[in-house]
Amino acid sequence: MTETLKIRHIDDTDKSQFMSLLLIGDESEKMIGRYVDRGRLYAGYIGETAVAVCLTTDEGAGVVEVKNLAVRHVFRRRGIGRRMLAYIESINSGMTIQLGTGETPSTLRFYESCGYVYSHRIHDFFSDNYPAPIIEEGITLTDMVYLAKKAGHQSAD
Repeated sequence: MTETLKIRHIDDTDKSQFMSLLLIGDESEKMIGRYVDRGRLYAGYIGETAVAVCLTTDEGAGVVEVKNLAVRHVFRRRGIGRRMLAYIESINSGMTIQLGTGETPSTLRFYESCGYVYSHRIHDFFSDNYPAPIIEEGITLTDMVYLAKKAGHQSAD
């Protein structure tokens, strides 16, 4: 059975109710606070259950940044994250979509499989901005790796 994912733009007044999902994508409420108010939040629903979020910011000069993409653990590996990204790309056609992430192999593979390519890195981002080390897949994250893609210019499958 294919699950129907409905994606909704979340009004600014409703963002706080999605904090538990946002914390999956960024474990620091303080860091989320740095971008949540200037961002556009989208939630993916299956039925009445919010299963995913994506928060983007307009960085100017034709760049939209995905600041947070998260899928509830029990809903992962069902194409939901990929569909959330495809939605963001569709509503920002012609723009460059960029996102920053740690150097976790599975995360980098996921974004690369969605057509994102290496752009640049911010050295020591995680060690400079988070109070405790972040360890994913046995790797202590230090640098923020940025990937980018021109929306609306995907290769044919």
